[in-house]
Amino acid sequence: MKYYFHPAAEIEYLENIAYYESKLKGLGGRYLDEFEGLLKNITHYPQRNPIELQPDIRRKRMKNYPFTILYREASNEIQVLAIAHFRRKPYYWAERL
Repeated sequence: MKYYFHPAAEIEYLENIAYYESKLKGLGGRYLDEFEGLLKNITHYPQRNPIELQPDIRRKRMKNYPFTILYREASNEIQVLAIAHFRRKPYYWAERL
């Protein structure tokens, strides 16, 4: 199964990589590695993660960064809706539905 980003989620993704890389060389790459590993898991087992918002929005927390990947299955693909910070603006991404 493939995945694609909501345009706003893609911006979040790229900004997070740039932010961490600006803090410490290589940290953006580690963020990218963890993110890609989680997306690989999500695309293989999309139903494994808990539902965040009914009926079909699911979440997967990053282990080493304060973000949650919010996604849904759409036509045999995964749509990444947001890469949301744990403690900032809860459900701001809901307008993307």
